[in-house]
Amino acid sequence: MLLAVACKEDNIIKVVTPVARLRSVAIEASTLVLPPEGADEMPFRVRDPEFEFNYDVTSPDCQVRLRAADGSTPTLFRLLNVIKVDDNGLYKAVVADNGIDPDYVEKVCVMITLHGEGGVESYVPTDFFEVRSEAAGYGVMIKTGLPVLYLDTDGGKKITSKTTFIPGSMRIKGYGGYESQGNMRCSVRGRGNTTWSWPKKPYLVKFDTKQSLLGMPEHKRWVLLANFMDRTLMRNLVSMKVASLTSLAWTPRCVPVELVINNQHVGSYLLIEQVRVSENRVNISKKDGYLIELDFHYDNEVQWRDKHGNIPFGIKYPDPDSITTAQLNYIKKYIAGAADVLYGLDFKDPERGYADWIDVDSFVDYWIVYEVMGNHELGNPGSVFFHKDGNGKLVAGPCWDFDWGVLSYNTSPHARTGFVNKNAIWYGRLFQDPVFADKVRKRFQELKPALETIPAYIDECQILLRKSAELNFAMWNPADDKSQNGGKIINGDENMTFDDAVARLRSIYKERLVIMDSKL
Repeated sequence: MLLAVACKEDNIIKVVTPVARLRSVAIEASTLVLPPEGADEMPFRVRDPEFEFNYDVTSPDCQVRLRAADGSTPTLFRLLNVIKVDDNGLYKAVVADNGIDPDYVEKVCVMITLHGEGGVESYVPTDFFEVRSEAAGYGVMIKTGLPVLYLDTDGGKKITSKTTFIPGSMRIKGYGGYESQGNMRCSVRGRGNTTWSWPKKPYLVKFDTKQSLLGMPEHKRWVLLANFMDRTLMRNLVSMKVASLTSLAWTPRCVPVELVINNQHVGSYLLIEQVRVSENRVNISKKDGYLIELDFHYDNEVQWRDKHGNIPFGIKYPDPDSITTAQLNYIKKYIAGAADVLYGLDFKDPERGYADWIDVDSFVDYWIVYEVMGNHELGNPGSVFFHKDGNGKLVAGPCWDFDWGVLSYNTSPHARTGFVNKNAIWYGRLFQDPVFADKVRKRFQELKPALETIPAYIDECQILLRKSAELNFAMWNPADDKSQNGGKIINGDENMTFDDAVARLRSIYKERLVIMDSKL
């Protein structure tokens, strides 16, 4: 546009042409779909068509670039070229896939840099538009560095029951070095006791066929732990790492993930192997093996209380609908016999005493894990497991459910100076045997170098989980756990920042090692 201005100076009329200014840039589409290592065009229009700018992307002075929502330059695709279409301000940004990731959806804008006086720069962006890979079909895209699990129920049906499975499917977007996994048919229901009553729910997933998830051995059944009350998001994760350092027969493998249910992000979860009898999990005979749970909730279908300490025993395997009367009588008699001997006069006898009934080494390592982590649930008891294979002895393990009061002095204030589980279930009697106490002392010293590596592992988890924690705690308030604990928060870090809570966790862990070393 020309602006004629008449100025009288020595009878000369001058025509002044103002410099065109860029006022705005507008995109003419909302989505760009890129084929693998291919390209597509996003039309954009400048408001002042006479505005001149450098749109040669090969030039170091190019004024056009792509900007992601966080201000960074996208890495999965690039600005390949800018083409001027006409003299009315229409251009095309040619965007190319970089061949890095087959599945992505990102929000970006086209941005033009303006160079002002004195080297001052300003920017004129378009509205954000979506750049999507051709293979992307995940809907909500969450990028925290963790794998993303997309769980969709048929018809978008809500998961409201702990007993009724809802059919659906799962896909996995494999961030963090994990491979993506395609559509897998499954069913899902709620799970947990107290945890099911909280707003962020835990889930049990059962696949139609065995699946290996995120590199873990294949199985049909998997658990998604919500870690609702855990401000660090790592109590279960760290506990399973500690247990894996021992000689316990099997410890559940687990991977932190983001969970999206029916296209809604519901937070940071821990995908973990469910405690089940299997060659890849609790590896005992399906013919004459037993998996036993000690749990004060007393909600197993087949259960009883032992006369020594009123301990609640329940049968997890064989399944309640298939266990025979003979099998039930056998395992009840065996556990009663072990307890009778343990609390008998000759319980210390190496041949006729408790060592003839229980796998002592497993009971030692099991106790050390609970004690290092300050988990009082061994004494409740809650989610405590034993197993027995054929004619073998009773074995302690596996470890499970380490979120309530773990590495916290709130639930167990005596952990500041001493033991938490010295008198838990059968251990009060076991520690009356100097031989057992000496085994624990020696075993702790053997494990100590490995246990001392855990603070560094906590540091790794902190880095891994930081972005996930930011999104998670924007949705959920772990301090709401006080509703299930007489109005008091449970772990004591619920109102802290993520980093402060992790620092506290790390500090208490180190203190537990020192205390155990001195007391044993």
